[in-house]
Amino acid sequence: MSDFPFAGVGFDLDGTLLDTYRDLGAAVNHALELGGFDPVPVGSSKDLIGGGAKIMLARAVDQQGGMPEDEFRKLYKAMLGYYSENNAVHTEPYPHAREVMEELSSRGVRLAVVTNKFEEFARSILGQLDFLGPFDTVIGGNSLGKGPDGKYLAKPAPDPVLKAREVCGAHEAGRRFVFIGDSSYDVAAAKGAEVPVVVAAYGYCDAPPHELGGDAVIDSLDRLIPALESL
Repeated sequence: MSDFPFAGVGFDLDGTLLDTYRDLGAAVNHALELGGFDPVPVGSSKDLIGGGAKIMLARAVDQQGGMPEDEFRKLYKAMLGYYSENNAVHTEPYPHAREVMEELSSRGVRLAVVTNKFEEFARSILGQLDFLGPFDTVIGGNSLGKGPDGKYLAKPAPDPVLKAREVCGAHEAGRRFVFIGDSSYDVAAAKGAEVPVVVAAYGYCDAPPHELGGDAVIDSLDRLIPALESL
């Protein structure tokens, strides 16, 4: 193995590895129309992404007055059904994503995806894009089950990042792990896991990138390896 400073690197999916907003926006609008709401501009879906599909839809509904919880659950289920069939229509890896994964792998670094998407969706999308191979594990919002509060152990909880670090073998003494993401959920999860975090400023940041509290900020994935080497 080279003298690269990290044994494992974890990546958020939406807004970090993959540009997914068009397909997510279409799924949200499908659900909104079923619920009698006005569609939102697909580009605005970038501002709704962050905590997973359920929060994304809830924000869009709440912006138009909200709805009863039981009706929302049906709408959310319809959104997931639509997205399961249309989740890689326009989605694509960000520039340099494939090359950077290849370079990290060649250096002996083990890679993980940690997303608030359901694991089955994340694996399906990566598989359709022929981009599943580089990753040792894909940890979704539902992969670790639910905590005592009945909610999935997903970001901003540190559990998924800790699990990724373990799978990558970077929890052992002298082996370091770093996380890359574009939102406050990612930064909070990494900080809770006590690992460094790099902010992807090109993604769907829910605050100004330099104000999210990352250890480094990159404007493009081709800047990732130099940024990691400087940490």
